[in-house]
Amino acid sequence: MQLDIIEIQKILPHRPPMLLVDRILEIDPFKSATGLKNVTLNEPFFVGHFPGHPIMPGVLLLEAMAQVGGVAMLYPEEHRGKIALFGGMENIKFKQPVVPGDTLITKAEIVKVRGDFGVLHADGFVEDKLVASADFKFALKRQDDL
Repeated sequence: MQLDIIEIQKILPHRPPMLLVDRILEIDPFKSATGLKNVTLNEPFFVGHFPGHPIMPGVLLLEAMAQVGGVAMLYPEEHRGKIALFGGMENIKFKQPVVPGDTLITKAEIVKVRGDFGVLHADGFVEDKLVASADFKFALKRQDDL
């Protein structure tokens, strides 16, 4: 099953410029998702990162990857209206820069869940080459409880 940007916005609370996933290519709710982000020179962060040599900031690359996992976590009806908050990140690896013109494909898998807490693993690829990977600790919370 694929999800377009309209469906993604029904699941994630993020909005531009912080919505960093354009399409979900595959989803197995509360298990895994594969998402796509078209990286363009129009992104506001490229103005200052870096002039003359644009590179997607690592922290935003991680955010884009985590959002794909967030769609998998928040897709089930019982999780709608919740948000996934970072509890930590581990095993972060950056293999190569992501630049304008790249298509970032993220494969995210929920590794462990206990109550409202869990661990998500995500790998980011450009042209089938691993560009980044990380493990994310998360907590699912209702927005009203923040």
